[in-house]
Amino acid sequence: MIAVNSPPAAATAATTARTIAVVDLEFSGEIIHWRGPAPFHFVVVPEAQSAAIEAVSPLVTYGWGAIPVKARVGRTEFQTSLFPRGELYLVPVKVAVRRAEGLELGNRVTVGLRLDV
Repeated sequence: MIAVNSPPAAATAATTARTIAVVDLEFSGEIIHWRGPAPFHFVVVPEAQSAAIEAVSPLVTYGWGAIPVKARVGRTEFQTSLFPRGELYLVPVKVAVRRAEGLELGNRVTVGLRLDV
């Protein structure tokens, strides 16, 4: 699912001044392990949702392609940054989120993302 909305009506003047739209995405994927300097767990953002993120990335990235988002897995909401990987993005699934939701490698999860554009 991909939705582009106006900022929430309850947004403060400061938030409204910098947010022109809200992009809401939802998808399902498997928790994978990606080796790096430290082990990380991610969910790969599918092609259609990655394309939507890429379309707004120049407006929201804060360097080397990382994209700040509000994320939800199960009932757990958290802030993180998406990492570019080729033409797709990776959603880091923090230890606290995995513990709160009882998740392990290979579990299939539904991920919600919100980008403030």
